[in-house]
Amino acid sequence: MATFTERMAPVLVLWLAVFLSGTWAVDKGNFKTCDQSSFCKRQRALKPGESPYRALLETMELTNTRLTLQLINDNNKVRLLLELYRLQGNMTRVKINELKPLKPRYEVPDVLIREPPTEPLSLLSQDENGVVLSLGAESQRVILSARPFRLDIMEGREVVMSLNSRGLLAFEHLRMRKDTFSYKVTSTVASVWNNIKRVFSSQADPEAEKKEEADPAAQPEAAKEEEKDEDGMWEETFKSHTDSKPNGPSAVSLDFSLPGVEHVYGIPEHADTLRLKTTENGDPYRLYNLDVFQYELYNPMALYGAVPVMLAHNAQRTTGVFWLNAAETWVDISSNTAGKTVFGKMLDYVQGSNETPQTDVRWISESGIIDVFIMLGPTPKDVFSQYASLTGTQAFPPLAAVGYHQCRWNYNDQEDVAAVDAGFDEHDIPYDYIWLDIEHTDGKRYFTWDPHKFATPKEMLQGLSDKKRKMVAIVDPHIKVDSNYKIHNEIRSRSFYIKNKDGGDYEGWCWPGSAGYPDFTRADMRDWWASMFAYDQYEGSMKNLDTWNDMNEPSVFNGPEVTMHKDAMHGAWEHRDVHNMYGFYVQMATAEGLIQRSGGVERPFVLTRAFFAGSQRYGAVWTGDNAAEWEHLKISIPMCLSLGLVGISFCGADVGGFFKSPNTELLVRWYQAGAYQPFFRAHAHLDTPRREPWLFGPENTALIREAVRQRYTLLPYWYLQFYHAHRTGEPIMRPLWVEYPEDPATFALEDEYLIGRDLLVHPVTEEGARGVTAYLPGKDQVWFDVHTFQKHNGAQNLYIPVTMSSIPVFQRGGSIIPRKIRVRRSSSCMMQDPYTLYVALNLQRTAEGELYIDDGHTFNYEKEFIHRRLSFANNVLSSVNLAPEAQFSTSSWIERIVILGASKPSKVLLKTDDGQESQVEFDFDASMSVLTLRKPGMNAGADWNVMLQ
Repeated sequence: MATFTERMAPVLVLWLAVFLSGTWAVDKGNFKTCDQSSFCKRQRALKPGESPYRALLETMELTNTRLTLQLINDNNKVRLLLELYRLQGNMTRVKINELKPLKPRYEVPDVLIREPPTEPLSLLSQDENGVVLSLGAESQRVILSARPFRLDIMEGREVVMSLNSRGLLAFEHLRMRKDTFSYKVTSTVASVWNNIKRVFSSQADPEAEKKEEADPAAQPEAAKEEEKDEDGMWEETFKSHTDSKPNGPSAVSLDFSLPGVEHVYGIPEHADTLRLKTTENGDPYRLYNLDVFQYELYNPMALYGAVPVMLAHNAQRTTGVFWLNAAETWVDISSNTAGKTVFGKMLDYVQGSNETPQTDVRWISESGIIDVFIMLGPTPKDVFSQYASLTGTQAFPPLAAVGYHQCRWNYNDQEDVAAVDAGFDEHDIPYDYIWLDIEHTDGKRYFTWDPHKFATPKEMLQGLSDKKRKMVAIVDPHIKVDSNYKIHNEIRSRSFYIKNKDGGDYEGWCWPGSAGYPDFTRADMRDWWASMFAYDQYEGSMKNLDTWNDMNEPSVFNGPEVTMHKDAMHGAWEHRDVHNMYGFYVQMATAEGLIQRSGGVERPFVLTRAFFAGSQRYGAVWTGDNAAEWEHLKISIPMCLSLGLVGISFCGADVGGFFKSPNTELLVRWYQAGAYQPFFRAHAHLDTPRREPWLFGPENTALIREAVRQRYTLLPYWYLQFYHAHRTGEPIMRPLWVEYPEDPATFALEDEYLIGRDLLVHPVTEEGARGVTAYLPGKDQVWFDVHTFQKHNGAQNLYIPVTMSSIPVFQRGGSIIPRKIRVRRSSSCMMQDPYTLYVALNLQRTAEGELYIDDGHTFNYEKEFIHRRLSFANNVLSSVNLAPEAQFSTSSWIERIVILGASKPSKVLLKTDDGQESQVEFDFDASMSVLTLRKPGMNAGADWNVMLQ
């Protein structure tokens, strides 16, 4: 009899033939629409109206930390338990669960960095219609309405956000299936109970009914009104796959109304616009981690990652909603201004229409509970801080990871790696990491090396280390089922594999053929996985080898929607409950492994494709299998902006496109854009022609070299932004509205962005472009072209002529940006090199900036670093220590200061911290008002003042 592997081999061969042909485009038929997802279809069929839920105010309990009360569904008499918390930092948490579920419902662990600290709630008023609670500030309160149940968060007389205002709260309670013996028994009991009630109702205590409602013990489960089963509640088929649902329907849903809001953002990952669209005439946005090849653009289909966080913004306030649920989720968005043209809105204004803009959002998840965090801002940076306090901040990467990464599927062997490495030196292009994809392994067995092509990996890694360069090798979470493979044997012997619904090890098809999938939801499995990165376990690995986790949605080639069956089991929980967290756990365990192997000293670098809320704590993400097309270059900007808004700053896209082959113009433009995105990696499909930067003629090589070198000159500024992201949770690559929240012209911009506060970038993303139009924000702001030093006023649309060498970048007036002009082969080679400070003066002739320095690779940055404030005012440029308690020294010095928007001084004096004064040489370009101070020579870590006289 043929084995499973033998039977499935032709399927895998066919699948690979299609995939490797290079002509693959997404087959949308492989992925569900809302109508094909039974719980989404059921929930979406519910229309806005009066909610069947009401609050039983007599059950309310108010303690110092929370409010609890019961909700009842008047249609089926099922009771829910509402918990309301006021959290530190201007947040509110709402949890809703069944009061007495047949079995526990899944509550997401490990995402929150701690149990959020609470602040006291106080009761302001109460009557039979509801209660009013204070949220601390005198003007901020929660109104809980009883019939129907509704929550309104108020500030003064303004409604900030409403929950269940459209009556779309739904909670599918766990129940027994009707065709089971136990259901028949309970139905009989229910019938008898109802008959008894009818017989004695006329003699009953008039308060009995109220008492029964208030006492859940007085209401047997069987007394609930019989509910109609619908298709897909207990079993669902999609294509050839059947999803058994032993727990039956378990979906949860809740609506949120946002008065005064027309712009909402977030809920990545989707290949769509930055500003989320309304979904009334199509599918909702879907959050369900999936392996989608060459994904389609501008639609709400699910992609590789899911972060259930949405931000809402208008000129007065920014708020956020964090829906903590790891099951498949759909998000519907509607707006009363959707579809109105600018003329239509003007007509409303002229005619005196007083309709307040409003956006309504509905979250629908397949299982779990409702656990939602409402972040009340009021500023964008307040929301970032609030979310960071819940899920943590961006991991602080080693400096090398902020440099350029060279990758393809696959570099053939050690000789190929050496040749590519030498090619960068020959063509004077810096890089920090070279990458190996799946072909480097011994037959797709991860933690191994091909014995013929990569026979001496330590020799290869040492050769890179000698040049102060590094490597990344792929380690995927599907494990080849092979009794001669140590990793597989250990996982099976420890029973660490995910189980199928029948209790056996779950197996699916992926790159190795038949594969098992470790259960990363288990802490002991993650501990074991981490231990496999030890140098004595991962043979051939060295300190300069980091890790890439791909295919961790998880990808299952022969599974439903190219992923795992939802009825697979993680201990007591179905895969449907935990699906969107799988990649989060894989990256968590891998990062911990890299930390452990160094004894807790070295910062890890781990790239993941799948992610969830909190993934920012463990490394970087990228936008997946894109294509060498102009539209894919364009979409990389809003995709990374969306990720940054929900905490994941370390984002980038495959430069050049993964599928297909870019023409030289597209390739150059992509390098220019990628150089100004947080994660900067070129990558390409196995079936594409080689595309190392020097293979397209000397002219294009020079253009690519210049783009990469611009990245390296700005590494001090990039590294500072990563430090800030790690400390504050603020995005590195950010939409303009984050810094200019009152300017509606910025609210939908997605073809330009800011890096930190001080650099504005407008990449060229149109084929054959001869110019771009950039919006420069800020009414009293000035911006300087970083290449020409030309000054431009803010609050204008500026047309910029471009050539193939142009990368439109502007420095904000009022900022100081450190650079390193001497570019070497890698970031580590530049560690002790001198700095040039670019001081861009504002209209008040002042400027501020920072300089951050540490060792670039260890966790010692927590105590050993240099952090200095640079400021220019009253013609004095000074450096002041922001962390006097920190101990670190550097031999780097300040070799040049360039002041933009300056006047010519008669002389320039330098005063150092030892009291010594010296004169500094300078040049002044009167035509551009640029003052250049040459070789002032002070140490980058010292106190000093430069005085213009």
